[in-house]
Amino acid sequence: MDAAESMTTPEENIMTGSCLCGAVRYQIIGRLGPMGHCHCNLCRKAHGAAFATFADVRREHFRWLDGEALVKRFQSSRNAQRLFCANCGSHLVWESDLDTERIAIVIATLDDDPIGRPAGHIFVASKAPWFEITDGLPQHDALP
Repeated sequence: MDAAESMTTPEENIMTGSCLCGAVRYQIIGRLGPMGHCHCNLCRKAHGAAFATFADVRREHFRWLDGEALVKRFQSSRNAQRLFCANCGSHLVWESDLDTERIAIVIATLDDDPIGRPAGHIFVASKAPWFEITDGLPQHDALP
C-alpha cells in the first residue's frame, strides 16, 4: 500500500469512470449514495436496456479527468439533463435542476467496483413489459 492509499479513509473512497471509447474520464472522491435501478421510459431509451442503474454523488466530489470538451448535454425532461460522450454516446451522468448539490452517476460507466449494491427498483409502473424483476429488491411505482 502506498502513502496515498494509506491516507484514504472510507469517506474519501476514490473511483474512476469512463465512456465506451475512453475519451471521457471522470473521478469521484467520496462515497456514493444509494444505488438503484430506474425503469422509467426515458432511462430505458437512453440506455437501450430494461433499466439503468444510478447512484447519487455530491457534485463537489465529482470531476472530469479527460475529455470534458466531448461531454454534451441533452435536456431529457423539464428538470433534468443527461450528459453523454459526443464520440461514442455513452450516458455518463444525470443532473436535476431540482437538486443542484448532487448528480447521478451511471454505475455501468464506473471502472471500479462501486462497493455498494442496488437497494431497489424505481418507476416499475412503467417498466418494460418484456422484463420480469426477479431479484427480490423493493419495487416502487415512482420515487420512494
